[in-house]
Amino acid sequence: MGMTMTQKILAAHAGLDHVEAGQLIEAQLDLVLGNDITSPVAIKEMEKMKVDGVFDKDKIALVPDHFVPNKDIKSAEHCKCVREFARRNEITNYFEVGEMGIEHALLPEKGLTVAGDVVIGADSHTCTYGALGAFSTGVGSTDMAAGMATGKAWFKVPSAIRFNLIGKPGKWVSGKDVILHIIGKIGVDGALYKSMEFTGEGVANLSMDDRFTIANMAIEAGGKNGIFPVDDKAIAYMKEHSTKPYHIYEADADAVYDEEYTIDLSALRPTIAFPHLPENTKTIDEIQESVAIDQVVIGSCTNGRLDDLRIAAEVLEGRHVAKGIRCIVIPATQKIYMEAMEEGLLKTFIEAGAVVSTPTCGPCLGGYMGVLAEGERCLSTTNRNFVGRMGHVKSEVYLASPAVAAASAVAGQIACPEQLD
Repeated sequence: MGMTMTQKILAAHAGLDHVEAGQLIEAQLDLVLGNDITSPVAIKEMEKMKVDGVFDKDKIALVPDHFVPNKDIKSAEHCKCVREFARRNEITNYFEVGEMGIEHALLPEKGLTVAGDVVIGADSHTCTYGALGAFSTGVGSTDMAAGMATGKAWFKVPSAIRFNLIGKPGKWVSGKDVILHIIGKIGVDGALYKSMEFTGEGVANLSMDDRFTIANMAIEAGGKNGIFPVDDKAIAYMKEHSTKPYHIYEADADAVYDEEYTIDLSALRPTIAFPHLPENTKTIDEIQESVAIDQVVIGSCTNGRLDDLRIAAEVLEGRHVAKGIRCIVIPATQKIYMEAMEEGLLKTFIEAGAVVSTPTCGPCLGGYMGVLAEGERCLSTTNRNFVGRMGHVKSEVYLASPAVAAASAVAGQIACPEQLD
């Protein structure tokens, strides 16, 4: 019986010739990630283990990105805990305010994740790095602690679902629309503890930013991980950003998949997830009623990359945010912020009536920089729209692409760019 791409990576890191779905293995880790919310818990657990330092100071990444710059005393104490741990253990990849970014955009940008890696992170959207052909998955803080101490983690080898992508997306259709379409099709538990493996000739028509977005939201379908084949675009990205050696794994021709779906990218339309689950999707053409909004957020680990900002700026150029609408733009890293500034994108946003924030996860989880009041609606490029996700339990979150978000900010209601003409 053949192995999937994910199974081959796990087998190699477990020192085994072959693994099968459901098998328990112990795998070597290439990187362990934590942020300002999850790391303090892991640090305290690690202290209980009474271990002497970390397994490898170069293979741990600590990124304070959720409540930074510190929004209150509690967040300041969390960051202090992480900062002091990083100093004590001489952690190479600790990123302070001024050099940090939203972790899942920052790590690939810094070249810390490459094809063939096994990465765990105490954040559910660690699955982002599958865009580069890595096995990456979110874990709890206790597993992060064990990973930092030993450089190993236990896994149950996942079975897989194959998504065969064909065709080319239309003008205003992006990776966000692809993954929202898939989640709407299979549900938020449709890939529970499974590897979501994206293949087919249509992959070549997706940018790396599209792929990062799709892999990022694999967890929103319950997936253990999402993963893409390593093609010329992925190799070019890694060569630009990393000096780490990468390893390309390909699924066997006789690999077993629980299910297979064919997704025609050319048939997709801008897609919006309505409250209160990412599976509650409608295309822009299926929305019959006017859905007025109060706030728009363009950013996050899902859609705060440079391509996302370029698309939003293209829509906002020469237009203005509707009266009474708050539009918040958050570049995902300092590098992206600088590039957006040099390209004039930030000027476009500000002239359109938006505000631009330093990199932060803030509003995505109802932390700060855009918390919602009772009864308010937000159209956001983030990844979750659960009850109370961005603030009050009686607020509503709608998920969409940067193109739809920018158009909605102008229209004052959910809209796509073609409806503004």
